[in-house]
Amino acid sequence: MSTLKLGCIADDFTGATDLANNLVRSGMRVVQTIGVPSAPLAADVDAVVVALKSRTIPAAEAIAQSLQALKWLQAQGAQQIYFKYCSTFDSTPEGNIGPVTEALMDALGCDFTIATPAFPDNGRTVFKGYLFAGNVLLNESGMQNHPLTPMRDANLVRVMQAQTQRKVGLIDYKTVALGEAAIRERIGVLRSEGVGVAVVDATSNEDLLRMGPALKDLPLLTAGSGVAIGLPANFGLKPSLQASQLPAASGLQAVVSGSCSLATNAQVAHFKATGRPAMAIDPASLMNGQSDAVVQQVLGWATPLLKDGPVLVYSTAEPDAVKAVQAQLGVAEAGALVEHAMAAVARGLVDMGVQQLVVAGGETSGACVQALDIAQLQIGPQIDPGVPWCHAPSSRGGVHITLKSGNFGTEDFFTKAFTVLA
Repeated sequence: MSTLKLGCIADDFTGATDLANNLVRSGMRVVQTIGVPSAPLAADVDAVVVALKSRTIPAAEAIAQSLQALKWLQAQGAQQIYFKYCSTFDSTPEGNIGPVTEALMDALGCDFTIATPAFPDNGRTVFKGYLFAGNVLLNESGMQNHPLTPMRDANLVRVMQAQTQRKVGLIDYKTVALGEAAIRERIGVLRSEGVGVAVVDATSNEDLLRMGPALKDLPLLTAGSGVAIGLPANFGLKPSLQASQLPAASGLQAVVSGSCSLATNAQVAHFKATGRPAMAIDPASLMNGQSDAVVQQVLGWATPLLKDGPVLVYSTAEPDAVKAVQAQLGVAEAGALVEHAMAAVARGLVDMGVQQLVVAGGETSGACVQALDIAQLQIGPQIDPGVPWCHAPSSRGGVHITLKSGNFGTEDFFTKAFTVLA
C-alpha cells in the first residue's frame, strides 16, 4: 500500500463528498469513510476523507470526534491533515470551526494554519477577509436565516477570532496574486507577530492554485473544498478521468430533500414545475409520536409512482415557515424530527428498489447515510461544482447516491443529476 498523502476530516457528509470530488478531479484516488473506521485502511489510495456529522453538535463533542479521526488518519500515515468545513463558514459564535481548529493544532503541535472557505466555482470568494456568496456579502445571501448556523457577519477574521484563543490574521488578495514566494513570506511575518490562524483571500481558482504550493509544508490546513484543487500537484499528481469511474447505474430513482436553503427551495420548485410527483413533509405533523405514520404514508404514496421516474420527498420550506415550526418544537427537536423522518423515508425507498438516490442538505445527508448503513463511498463524476455521484457497495449490488449541500447546484439539479448516470 502506498503512503497516504492527505488525511481529511470533514464536519458533515455533503462537505466530505464536496472535498473528495475536488481531490478526484485534480488527480487523487480518494475513499470517503462514513465516520471514523474501526479498522486500518484497506485501499490503495492517495487521500481519505473521514466524514463526520459534527458541524452543529456541542463543540466538545465535535473536538472529540475530530481528534479521533486525526488519530486514525495518523495511524494510516497521512502526510498532511485537512479540516474541511462549509464554503459558507457555517458556525455559531461558539464554534465549531475555531475550537476544532485549535484542538487539531494542539494535537499536531503546529503553531500556524490557514482558514479559507473560498470556492469560486460555487460563487464563494474571500476578499479583504470578507466572505461573499455570489455578488453579495454572506450575511446578505440568505445565510443570515440559516436555521442552525445563521451567519450575520461576513468578516471571517472577526468571526474566527471570536472562536479561538490564538491570534487571527489575514493574507490578502495582493499577496496571493504575487504567488508562492510572497505567500510564504507573509506566513513568516504573521508567525513572527504571533498569529496562529490566517484567513486567506481567494477570488478565483487561479488564487487557489497559487496558494497550493505555498501550503505544502503546513501540517494542518483548514478550508472549504476549494483549496483542495491546488494540493494534488504538491504530491506530483495530475487530473485523470479514471479516478471518477463508477459501476453502471440501475434501479429506481428518488430525491430526498431536507435543506431549507434558497438554492434547494428553488430546486424543489423546479422539480415540481416539471410535473414530476413531489410530496412535502410538514415538520409539525411529526410531533407526538406520529413520525412513523407519516413515513409510511409517504412510502405508500411513492410506491406506485417510482416505476415512471424519480419522485421527490421534501421537508424544504421558506425561512418563515421554518421559524414557526422551531417556535413550536424548539430548534434542536424540530431538526432531529425531520432528520429522523427523512432518513426513514430514504431507507424505505431503497428497500423498495431505489438505487439512484439524491439527498439534499448536510444534516439530512448525514442522517440518511447512517440509516442506510453506508460505511464507505467511491467518488464518481461531478454533477455540479462540489457535488459528485458516489457509489456505496452493498450485498444487494450497491446504491448510487449524491449528497448535495443545501447551497449547491443549479435550479434543475434534481432532474439533471439522473442524466449524468444515464
